[in-house]
Amino acid sequence: MDVDPQFNLQLVASLPGHEERAWQVAWNPTKPLLASCSADKTVRLYNYQRSGDDQTASPSFSHISTISTAHTKTVRSIAWAPSGKTFATGSFDSNVGIFEKKEELDDENGLDESEEWECVTMLEGHETECKSVGYSATGTLLASCSRDKTVWIWEVHPDADFECMGVLMEHSQDVKCVAWHPTEEILASASYDDTIKFYIDDPSEDWYCLSTLTGHEATVWSLAWSPDGNYLASASDDLSIRIWKRVDQYNWKFVHQIRGHERSIYSVSWNIGKGTSSKSMGWLASTGGDGRINIWEISQPSEQATKDTLCSKLIASISSAHGVSDVNSVQWCPRSGVEDLLATAGDDGSVKVWRVVPASN
Repeated sequence: MDVDPQFNLQLVASLPGHEERAWQVAWNPTKPLLASCSADKTVRLYNYQRSGDDQTASPSFSHISTISTAHTKTVRSIAWAPSGKTFATGSFDSNVGIFEKKEELDDENGLDESEEWECVTMLEGHETECKSVGYSATGTLLASCSRDKTVWIWEVHPDADFECMGVLMEHSQDVKCVAWHPTEEILASASYDDTIKFYIDDPSEDWYCLSTLTGHEATVWSLAWSPDGNYLASASDDLSIRIWKRVDQYNWKFVHQIRGHERSIYSVSWNIGKGTSSKSMGWLASTGGDGRINIWEISQPSEQATKDTLCSKLIASISSAHGVSDVNSVQWCPRSGVEDLLATAGDDGSVKVWRVVPASN
């Protein structure tokens, strides 16, 4: 492991509030909003803004809403639609909730958005715990996965109407994660069966599994596509992160392995980053059962002869990010101007926001 601590992780905000473990965080892609979900069955929303005209200052965060979802058990996952106007939740009650802002009648302007969110539909179908949800890049598709070993794909219609387009039963065990390609309608899933699977839609038939990746020696918990969509990172109970390269339209191969955690790696997130070289492919954040957050710069090697390999450099790291608690989720902020922010959710019930700053600061 190449260690080069060029940056520090600076704590921007500590946001307690959940009464039980916080499972996942999700940044709104269009608005200054951060969401978290929890075993307490709620979703908490925070807004953020910079004070004054200093665009280099860290933003301040404030809690604006606690949404009592219609779920009867743990809310395990949360994902925003690309529009930022809708979010989905996956729960241990087996259902997927769809939430939108309430509309209120304004005497002067007609219908107006309120600050309250409501559950506009509940998608049923999974037999047991729903573990992950995610919208496609266009927002026209929603995927969900479950302990029942299935992946469901839903087509999004107006007026909160959803149509099931496929039930994929390719995994032999609990499905932990779904992740859409950043620009194409390709879906990846990760499972307790140690594999990763890819799915596409056959226009003449249905959605089907086009490829399976093996190599991890234990549960695969999390997936993250590279910003350009040419690579996929996977995180596992085997204490490794593996990176897979897309070699043609529907085939991937293993090209790099990262080790830097002492316990299970529960979450990875990949963004463009502020690369230190022209070969940089962005920053990969990882976290898990050891309570550590690692930031890796992923780059292409300088030698053309090794074009099918990658390099990883640990550029920032912090231990005990949530005290003695496991960290369940890490997510980079996708909005322009604040891409150096990342949020985490932990077993301590709190959400924390971090900023990557030069080590000299």
